Amino acid sequence: MSPITVANAVMVEKQEDVETVESDPSIALVQRIKAGDQQAFAELFVVFRPRLWRFINLRLHPQLRGRVDPDDVLQEFWLRAVARMDYFPDTATPAGFIWFRMILTQTLIELQRRHLGAEKRSACKERSLNGGWSPESTSSSLVIQLSGHFTTPSSAFIRAERAGQLEVALQGLDDIDREVLALRHFEELSNAETAMALNLSVAAASKRYIRALQRLKSVLEVIPGLQPQVLRKK
Repeated sequence: MSPITVANAVMVEKQEDVETVESDPSIALVQRIKAGDQQAFAELFVVFRPRLWRFINLRLHPQLRGRVDPDDVLQEFWLRAVARMDYFPDTATPAGFIWFRMILTQTLIELQRRHLGAEKRSACKERSLNGGWSPESTSSSLVIQLSGHFTTPSSAFIRAERAGQLEVALQGLDDIDREVLALRHFEELSNAETAMALNLSVAAASKRYIRALQRLKSVLEVIPGLQPQVLRKK
């Protein structure tokens, strides 16, 4: 993976915009799934597993890190997915992956309820752009990811202070812009998948992504010790 700039991001987005989302190499696999073939369903899960793992790494509640094994999350997700296999979409990407991701989101929400208890929930924080995740939780997840890119060792107090500055700055971004950054750079979704996850057109998702990069660049420039090229393009 190489550093991404706003300029070359524009070229990447233009190239993605002319790609057809109808070219799906997994057509035969999906046909088997639609016919009830659980082995084909398992094969597709194996293909998507690294991306689902990235989702868990980004979205798992901070209080559950170290307490919940991602493999256990995926096992619970798998049981839920198999139970709903009859409702699998007609294509593997983008619809099929977004379908898997939606069930994994529901799995994480249920794990949070189970481990953290009802007192940790509120109706406003369960409404979101992203199937159960609030804009606030996306900011926190981005802070966790970006804080690993401070350039020099520092005391826990200084790192916590900078992380707090980063979270405040991220809260200043538009909700959907934050979500687009999380989806594209940390979950590594394609533009078409991002558009479907956020219920946007492909063109709108692309424009949002470029704008989000521009705005995040201004955010990162004011945080001491944070590498300017922390965003990576797959």
